[in-house]
This record gives sequence, structure tokens and C-alpha cells, in this order.
Amino acid sequence: MSDITVTLPDGSELDAESGETVEDIAYRIGEGLGRDTVAGVVDGDLVSKEDPLTEDCRIEIVTDSSEEYVDVLRHTAAHVFAQALQRLHPEVQLTIGPYTDEGFYYDVYGVDLDEDDLAEIQDEAEAIIEEDLDVERVTMDREDAREFYADNRFKREILDEEAAGEDPISFYRQGEFQDLCKGPHVESTGEIGGFELLDISASYWRGDEDEETLTRVYGTAFATEDELEEYLEMRAEAEERDHRKIARELDLFSIPEHSPGCAHYHPNGMAIRRELEEYVREQNDELGFEEVRTPELNKAELWKPTGHYDTFTENGEMFAWEQDDTEYGLKPMNCANHAHIYDSNTHSYRDLPLRFSEFGNVYRNEQSGELSGLLRVRGLTQDDGHAFVRPDQIQGEILDILQSIEEIYGHFGLDVLYKLETRGEDAMGSEAIWEQATDALVDALREEDLDYDVEEGEAAFYGPKIGIDARDALGREWTIGTVQVDFNIPRNLDLTYVGEDNEEHHPVMIHRALLGSFERFMGVIIEHFNGKFPTWIAPEQVRVLPISDDNLDYAREVANELGDYRVEVEDRSWTIGKKIQQTHEDRVPYMVIVGGDEEDAGTISVRDRKEREANDVSRSEFREHLEREVEQKHLEPTFLAGQ
Repeated sequence: MSDITVTLPDGSELDAESGETVEDIAYRIGEGLGRDTVAGVVDGDLVSKEDPLTEDCRIEIVTDSSEEYVDVLRHTAAHVFAQALQRLHPEVQLTIGPYTDEGFYYDVYGVDLDEDDLAEIQDEAEAIIEEDLDVERVTMDREDAREFYADNRFKREILDEEAAGEDPISFYRQGEFQDLCKGPHVESTGEIGGFELLDISASYWRGDEDEETLTRVYGTAFATEDELEEYLEMRAEAEERDHRKIARELDLFSIPEHSPGCAHYHPNGMAIRRELEEYVREQNDELGFEEVRTPELNKAELWKPTGHYDTFTENGEMFAWEQDDTEYGLKPMNCANHAHIYDSNTHSYRDLPLRFSEFGNVYRNEQSGELSGLLRVRGLTQDDGHAFVRPDQIQGEILDILQSIEEIYGHFGLDVLYKLETRGEDAMGSEAIWEQATDALVDALREEDLDYDVEEGEAAFYGPKIGIDARDALGREWTIGTVQVDFNIPRNLDLTYVGEDNEEHHPVMIHRALLGSFERFMGVIIEHFNGKFPTWIAPEQVRVLPISDDNLDYAREVANELGDYRVEVEDRSWTIGKKIQQTHEDRVPYMVIVGGDEEDAGTISVRDRKEREANDVSRSEFREHLEREVEQKHLEPTFLAGQ
């Protein structure tokens, strides 16, 4: 009789002895698979092929054709960087060097590095790759490991914390270099086909600003040079589209030193935000949500029954302080405040669903080194919503929200990707409740015939969720919206309604955000559109260009006729060529050009940012098209689409 059961990707089960490794299982499936094994994915975690299996689990074997192979490769690339740095600077103290979605980084201490040093380190790293060094897992007794790291307090701390209880300790060795590491890694440094060091910045040990300042070096790696070149081209394009750069060019927002992580919206940026707000309000109206407003400052006691207080204070993410022997905080979420509104009245089953929406300002104490324009902030506004429903209403509510999200993202040309995030280790409530909530989400996804990935253990502590990712014009994926089913918070807060049986029941709480936060969504679409916004959200929709100052009065007359839209008159005494060039640089969808001929005929010439143009255009014809284009939320200027 076997000790454990191993479930394979096709759902079949394999009896195994406790202690068999990932590689052992691969060989039992097939000799060829065993030889090709690089690593394994066990219950969603990427692990070394040498890792033993000690309990029932789901397993997927990773080979060089697997999606996860590049993560393993990049982990080895991080070690290659560390080895190269150690050859050049033996005094360096290495800390951690994980792989990331786009490459790897390594945090180091005790060596002064800047951008100019990266070329020399890269040359040494490429030499190590050329040496094609075998990468092998070795072990070391705990005491020997502590002696090995006698001069590196960071590695000793890892030994005492992350590797506590392990003996012997796992290391990986390549040539003269070895590093404390549980893997996985590829077989040799020569498997790295493309390697590039990208950037350098400061970081803190353990992400704690009170700890030592470290130097973080970022890099990436691929199996082939062609893949690396493709990535570097995309990265260069992403740098051109950086929303912070475009924000400066178009005067959209700023984040000054006096408010780190909190954006100041300039008039142009606020024009975009107001359009987004109104669009979300329209969607909320269609979905039956009623808009509310709740305070940002609350007593911390509000968040303790919901679990938010423990979660956010444990991670240092909550702004909280004591005043007059009472602890206060800035709200990190809107859920508890909306629950209070629900609880301020009694409800019958006939009253449900009750839906509250809010453009709620919330605050998260993100580390200063992690702040990044609008994409990672401390102060954000969620387009938040909470529906309080009966159990029989769950699926219908989720379906309506998913359909709304599909429509919204379509108007921005964003592909929608769905992730089902399931119960994690910090989950509150029973497994039965979580299973019921997860089933409701799965049923809705299947009803809509939507493809989705499952991310085991990634849900927030109070309920499973559908995470909404958007894929932008460069193929990058951004986590934005969410739909979450929550049986727990209503129970913890003792929210009730009177059922048809005249008994009290707890409602189910559905948390949803269509855009996520306005800050992050704006950052994404600024880069997605490269600042060339659809006419309906463009901060300036039309610019009227008089050919000379003699045509200024007619230009203003034309602009006044378009007064329902965001129209400016270019009244600087420039040549018409310079006016056109500047309007293109400002990414305005349409320019209306008027000179003596247009003024005499009562017409206009129209040019769009794609450099299409038409003369002798009826003013009413253009105005009527503009109305349709804005109302229908076209992705591109379409008045001259046939030109």
C-alpha cells in the first residue's frame, strides 16, 4: 500500500512512496520524461527535481519545452550574475536572487555599484555561460553552512529563518561558486542563450526601510539570443510608452516629493479621470448599484472583525496611529464601511440584492522603493462595489458583472484574461464555505464560456475570487479588476436579512471592482494607447488651427459650435506647419484647420493624428460624426477612416 497519492495533469493518480522525488515520479511515468526533467510544479509551486514528495499532491513535470522552464533558466542566470560579481568583487555579500516574471534580480551588500559597472559584470557573466559549467545540487551540514557564511549575516539569517529546521542545507554549485538555494536550476550555465543586465537600484533587506540599504541589480535571460532581442525591443518600446514620461509630455499628473505615492491630477489628467468615472457610473446604474460615500478616517476597531486589521498591520501596509487612547487608521479597503451601511437598516429577502458602489479613497503603506508612478501608489481610488445577495442570487450577480467587464475592456481594446484564485493558508472560515463560494465562481465562468487559469492558494483571506487581467498593446498583462464571493465577512459582522421562512440569514457579499483603481487603470491605458487616447477620453479632443491671426475669430466661432467637447484654439502666432506639428506631438485626435477659403465658404478642413485629411468639410457633418464617435466610444478617430 502506497504512502501517498500523486495526481498528474490529466487527472490520473499514481501511488508513490513518501520520499520519492519529482525526478523519480518522472522516470516512473516514462524513461524519456525522466531524462528530460528539469524541475517540477507541486501543488502550484515550482520546485527542484530533487525535492522529495511527502504528502498527497498534484504534480507537473517541467522540461525544456514547459512554460516554467524560463523561470528555472532565469534562476540560474541570477546565480551566474552573482558568480560574475563575486569574481570581480570578492568582498561582496550576496543576499537573495530570485527569478521574476521578466527576468531576475539579485540584492547585494558591501560593494559600490552603479550603471557604469554593469558592462564589466555582464562580460564576466557571459564568460561563465561560455564555460558551460555544470550546475549541481549539493548539501552542507548546518554548522558548516553557518561557518561558510560567517561573514554574511544576511545568509545566516536565511539559515535561521527560511531554512530553520533543515539539516543538511541545500546549496547549488557551479564551478568555484556555490550559493545557499533550494532551486530549481538548469543543468549547466551553457543553457542560457541570451543574458542581459538591465538596471540597478536601491532596496532594503527584507523590504524594511529600517534595515540595511542594499544594491539591487536587475537582469533577464532567455534560452535563445533571438528571444532576448525580441524582449529588449519590447522593453525599449515600453520605455517610450512609460506613463510617467507621457504624463510629463501631456501634463496629466505629478507625484511630488511632498506626497510620495499620491498623485496630483492636472486638468488634462482629470479630464480623462472624469470620463472614466462617468463611464463606470453608467455601468453601475445598469447593474443596479447605488452610489455611496464613506469616510477615509475610521477607528481601527472597524477592521478587526473583518480580518483586514490583522492582515494589513501584519504586513505594515496600514496607516494607523493612536490618539486619545484610541487607535485610528486610514481605510485600506471599503468593505467594512459598506457593511455598516447595509447594517444600518433591517432587510427582508425581498430587498436583496442590495448594491453599493463608491469611488473610495483608500491608503496602503507601500515601501518607497516599490512606488512606481500610478501603477504602484499609496493613495488610490477604487471603483469599488459590494452586492449583498441571497445564495440563490450569487451566480446571476456574478454573470452580470462579468458581462459588464467584457464590455468595458472592449472599449479600451484590452484583451481580458481570467484567473480563479482559490483558498490560501490564511483563509478564514470553513472549507465547506470556501468550496461553495468557489463553485459559484466556476459556474459563472463556465456559463459565460470563459477560459481561465487556476491560481491555487492565491485568494484573499475572506473569499475566492476571479482576478481580471488585461493584456495591453505590447502583450503585457496587468491585474486590474476583481470579482470575489465572500461568505465570511457578513458572518463575522453578523449581517442579516429575514428570509422567506421568517428566520434570520446571513447575506453573501460580492466584492467587485470593474477597473480596479483609477490610478492603476489610468497608468495602464496611458501606456496601452501611448498617450494617443480614443477621442471620447482624450483630454483635448479637437484643436482648431487658424492659418493666420486673421482667421482667429472664425476659429473661435468653429470652436464654440463644438462647445460640448474639449476643444482648444491654437492662438499662438506660429506658422501653420508648426501648429500642425505641435498638435501631433500633443496627440490630439483631430485638428480643424481654417483659413480664408474655409471662412469664406463656411467650411473647415479636418486632419487627424494619423495624418489623414479632408478639405471643404461641412461643420455640421463633422460635429455630428464627433457626437457619434464619442457616444459609441470608438478606439480610433474615424471621421477620415475612408481617406
